[in-house]
Amino acid sequence: MTPYVVLIVAVALERLAELVVSRRNLALALKRGGREYAFGHYPFMVFLHTGLLVACLLEATRRPFIPALGWPMLAVVVLAQALRWWCISTLGPRWNTRIIVIPGLPLVEGGPYRWLRHPNYVAVVLEGIALPLVHTGWVTAVAFTVVNAGLLRVRISAEDAAMAQALSESPPPSTVLAP
Repeated sequence: MTPYVVLIVAVALERLAELVVSRRNLALALKRGGREYAFGHYPFMVFLHTGLLVACLLEATRRPFIPALGWPMLAVVVLAQALRWWCISTLGPRWNTRIIVIPGLPLVEGGPYRWLRHPNYVAVVLEGIALPLVHTGWVTAVAFTVVNAGLLRVRISAEDAAMAQALSESPPPSTVLAP
């Protein structure tokens, strides 16, 4: 189980790195006229993602590592992290864990956004299934997936509404980008 604990700690450290990037980007976005939308679900999202890590550890104490399941699921976890950081690097300073939109800026259409409207959420779904299953945590995988589906429904709806509203507004003078 020790390698699994190391994996969960590594994912937790990755989450902390995301929060550092998010806070930096939040400050930049607010300086550029960014506005936050639908904050109400955010504390629950933080709780849910923290709970995923804790539940993975708790359930792993009662489940065996099954190599035929664990190794492929580890590969999915790694791919999900790669997709997540591809999203973060593609959005650059516009990426955030909160819904922050700078009015008037066009949608990003590069990177994984060429093919998917919300690729970061694909990474979240994959990770939420695969991370517990690395150590046969099927109860955690199912519970997180079900609860996260409801959360993503709320979040994607709020994100889409925020982007639609922001796209319809003129950008503040400080956000106009030179050609």
